[in-house]
Amino acid sequence: MPLQGKYALVTGSSRGIGRGIALKLAERGVNVAVHYYTQAEAAKETLAQIQARGGKGAIIQADVTRPEDIHRMFDQIKREFGRLDIFVSNARPELAAFYRPPMDITLDQWNSAIDSQAQAFLLGTQVATSLMPDNSRIIAISYSPSGRTGSWQPWVAMGAAKAALDALTRYFAVALGRRGITVNVISPGATDDSVVGRLPTEVFQAIKAWHESGWTPMRRVGTPADIGNAVTLLCMDEASFITGQTIHVDGGASVMDPVFPLAIQQG
Repeated sequence: MPLQGKYALVTGSSRGIGRGIALKLAERGVNVAVHYYTQAEAAKETLAQIQARGGKGAIIQADVTRPEDIHRMFDQIKREFGRLDIFVSNARPELAAFYRPPMDITLDQWNSAIDSQAQAFLLGTQVATSLMPDNSRIIAISYSPSGRTGSWQPWVAMGAAKAALDALTRYFAVALGRRGITVNVISPGATDDSVVGRLPTEVFQAIKAWHESGWTPMRRVGTPADIGNAVTLLCMDEASFITGQTIHVDGGASVMDPVFPLAIQQG
């Protein structure tokens, strides 16, 4: 799919990973709708950076945990763009809305995570595809270790929500395959200017040092641009036969073995 002149919606693109995705798409000539919930000024800055790259765009405010807001968001896409070629589901609530260990989490916090991920992707994809021509692209930004680990205890609600999101992408990949619409997951590792970057400074620095010490073979944390590059690759014609897959963009961290000390793994 040549990207020049295509139309994309990237939810949660006012900053962080979402902004990185929006800017990389804009560099390829994609017109990008910048979605935000509360960060209006940051969304304006993202749009300004898109325009500085020669791209066009729009700003859309919506709470993706609310079905009526999701419908309103796509109604605005239809008015602004007329169609949609790329849908990237990236938005999540702030940490305070869901970040509690399993024995303490409230139902409201649980629902905040589930509704922002599984429900938002379910409804978003259903509505987005009504605006999409054949051979379009749908990409969910997840954290796939959530589906197989339980060590990051305060992540329980978001971990369960991301696991459900991952499963939904596979179901939609099958449902939309005959239209040539690909549906994939990108799973970032530790990434600067992301959810881990908004943990207390000493926590993020400990995470960064751990990965730089060798837990990530490339010895650094990721950047929003790294994730944006991966999204761009999946949107190209050459990726038209890749669907229902989880792509780990983590510098190799996901292939490391937690059983063995780094000194043994690295010889």
